[in-house]
Amino acid sequence: MAVRMTTATLRGVEATPVEVEVDLLRRLPGVCVVGLAAVAVREAAERVRSAIVAAGAEFPRKRVVINLAPAGERKEGAAFDLPMALGILAADGSVPEGSLAGLLAVGELSLGGRLRPVRGGIALATLARALDRTIILPTASARQAALVPGARVLAADHLSDVIAHLRGERALSVPPAPEVAPAPSDVDLAEVRGQALARRALELAAAGAHHVMMLGPPGCGKSMLARRLPTILPELSFEEALEVTRVHDAAGLLRDDAGLVGARPFRAPHHSVTAAGLVGDRTLRPGELGLAHHGVLFLDEAPEFARHVLEVLRAPLEDREVRLVRAEGAVHYPAAVTLVMAANPCPCGMRGSPLPCRCSDGDVQRYVRRLSGPLLDRIDLHVDLQPVPADTLLASAPGEDSATVRERVQVARSRQQARGQAAPNGQLDQGELVRRAPMSDAARATLHDAVRTLSMSGRGAARVLRVARTIADLADAETVDRVHVVEALGFRPAVEGVA
Repeated sequence: MAVRMTTATLRGVEATPVEVEVDLLRRLPGVCVVGLAAVAVREAAERVRSAIVAAGAEFPRKRVVINLAPAGERKEGAAFDLPMALGILAADGSVPEGSLAGLLAVGELSLGGRLRPVRGGIALATLARALDRTIILPTASARQAALVPGARVLAADHLSDVIAHLRGERALSVPPAPEVAPAPSDVDLAEVRGQALARRALELAAAGAHHVMMLGPPGCGKSMLARRLPTILPELSFEEALEVTRVHDAAGLLRDDAGLVGARPFRAPHHSVTAAGLVGDRTLRPGELGLAHHGVLFLDEAPEFARHVLEVLRAPLEDREVRLVRAEGAVHYPAAVTLVMAANPCPCGMRGSPLPCRCSDGDVQRYVRRLSGPLLDRIDLHVDLQPVPADTLLASAPGEDSATVRERVQVARSRQQARGQAAPNGQLDQGELVRRAPMSDAARATLHDAVRTLSMSGRGAARVLRVARTIADLADAETVDRVHVVEALGFRPAVEGVA
């Protein structure tokens, strides 16, 4: 009769259960793994055999048949080693079969029986909690899993430790959760001299989760400003930090001894990145967009990115999640990001600056058109920058530091939560925006005049109102007034052809 053992596999940033069935047949000795197993899973037979012997147990001299169910889903990776070994030992009577009840085991085995870390400890523990099971993990992975509230986690360093636990000889330890401490930043907004309009745009972006487009010649501080946006965003809540840590853990980017990710992510992929690198590859691991969840995705020299790569951002920016369909399956993972794009005004970058521009009008038009209208239509704040003269840089005093600006941002976010908003202003849909952003008569008249004069689309008017609502929140105003709409109109795109 087959012995059953529960394990799990990682798909994207979520874990899905897998049942390991082991049967011993009176045939020529050997191991047969079925159930759409990849090469790394089929190779587990030799690792498991050596690990069982190294743990002081005897490998059965029978035909070992292992089925991984559901058989229609592909199984990847070496994390099935531990449950396969436990199933074989239980089928052979080396450990009580009943001891496997209520357990979920995941881990890779070395030839000497040592347990190696696996990706996705947080996702695996979340699944075990949902299934009301105790999860056994390698010690390094168990520390991450212990961060999940309510999860029952046991840590093991060696297969022999797990065997002793199942036999009731020696209990496995409960791992302590890593300490949670906010990560200090080595940059500060105070280091930015001048660029008052851009600093204001960053504050609005942080307060309302608005996307930003910065246009200006090289050396005007676009990258410097973008890298300081995470320092003025509100601190991650525990739930947000757990989500960020889960994504980074699933991508294999965390050290074995790492705790919760304490800082807002900042991802700045090179313009040579592919669409798969941005949203996720065939292995269903998250791309740069997912890794920037609850943080900032910065695309420097945005027109240099392949157009089809930029276009994959359109749906995730609206939905705040990525729906990834690949040959290995379909997954979705969260992607609530603040997008910051930077671009030069022309291919050589000098148009509008004191230095001569070598580009023709046609060159400029082709360069600007690399950014599609629908993509730019999702960006609320457009800022034109010019280099700050050297004498001004040397003479000007430091600006407000990040901590001071962050306090105002946090107060504005708190006002949005107090209104019952499920999302910040920049992520409100049209219907909720109208309810959450009541306008004075003067503000409504100003916005209507702007729509007629500037031939604004409905979406363009909604962008202005979202920004105006955030400006009002920073000013502690319940109603959007004319002054807020006027300032919001100042952040309309200057790029020709964008509504």
